[in-house]
Amino acid sequence: MAEVSNKQVILRDYVMSGFPKESDFEFKTSKIRLNVAQGLKSVVLKNLYLSCDPYMRNRMTNSTGSYVAPFTPGSPIIGRGVAKVIDSGHPNYKKGDFVWGMTGWEEYSLITEPETLYKIEDTDVPLSYYTGILGKFIPFVSSKLLQVQ
Repeated sequence: MAEVSNKQVILRDYVMSGFPKESDFEFKTSKIRLNVAQGLKSVVLKNLYLSCDPYMRNRMTNSTGSYVAPFTPGSPIIGRGVAKVIDSGHPNYKKGDFVWGMTGWEEYSLITEPETLYKIEDTDVPLSYYTGILGKFIPFVSSKLLQVQ
């Protein structure tokens, strides 16, 4: 399969003080293959919705002692997203599935650890809801419900 353009939001460098500014980011276009190499359990996603959460501001600094690692300058921002599976080498995901989980702030993402994704089974609500309360609490609620039964 041919390579396609992949628009990305890149963190230029760590934010040293105050709030992030537009100049702390850049838009970049890279190339990505929309297929998974044979034998790999990776997933290629078309990102549909991306969340921008308060904790991400801390990840834009080079602070230590946080519960989550800082972003890598020069790389796409990482955050929660809702996406459609374009290609998959993983048995739990097939082309056309909708998923949510950690993804890049980019048009397409190659996820090499798809165990961190959650398949969206309930599509009778707007998919964008999975970047908020549905996405963050569904696994917790589901596991609690299973314990009750």
